[in-house]
Amino acid sequence: MANLIIDAGNTRVKLFVFKADKVLEHLICDENQIHQTMKNLFKNYVFENTIVSCVGGMLAKIQKELEGFSNLLVLSSETKVPFKNHYRTPETLGVDRLALVSAAAVQFPNKNVLVVDAGTCVTYDILSEKGIYFGGAISLGLKMRLKALHVFTENLPEVEISSKEMTVGDDTESSIQVGVKKGFLYEIEGMLAAYKKQFDDLTIVLTGGDAEYLSKRLKNSIFAQPNFLAEGLQAILIHNTHQ
Repeated sequence: MANLIIDAGNTRVKLFVFKADKVLEHLICDENQIHQTMKNLFKNYVFENTIVSCVGGMLAKIQKELEGFSNLLVLSSETKVPFKNHYRTPETLGVDRLALVSAAAVQFPNKNVLVVDAGTCVTYDILSEKGIYFGGAISLGLKMRLKALHVFTENLPEVEISSKEMTVGDDTESSIQVGVKKGFLYEIEGMLAAYKKQFDDLTIVLTGGDAEYLSKRLKNSIFAQPNFLAEGLQAILIHNTHQ
């Protein structure tokens, strides 16, 4: 039997079929496609357990689709995780961050690990070599920075990310590109340097939608792992079903 891992955001749902630590299938759908996507999965697989991480408003709809097909675990601050959580307000900690730290705990035991998730926001999460999670930082993601310049000013346009590399913008759009992309990169490099000073022999994991963009530009030695959150959800599911 396989496990079904569901990572539901505000607009999209990512579904992973896991058997042990191997991903058999990876699907992405929007809210209107949930029913058909799951129907197709149930035709092809028998699921022993399912875990759902939901940061948007689709949880009830997903739960309804799963009724009768699998044992269900909905990730929350009350869920057992494979690390010691020293976050001062665990009830406010995002379930995505719980999953990322769980992946770090299982994949890099007895190591100081920094997980950088570069998505809509950028999150930095620190797990110590003793398996203690301390917290980290939250900042703006790349697209959010571009949008903010447009929303909070009268005249600056909203621009899309460009692949063109430069350090001096010769018009307003290219100046925004340079300021946002370089600022984004330098912030992350500075944060990595600060964490490396505080934690010895630090293992750095980079994930999220902008991980590929960053991995090509960051000077630090990092592990770029696009499915790290899903792997963390699988780790939590195993931790809760093999007690």
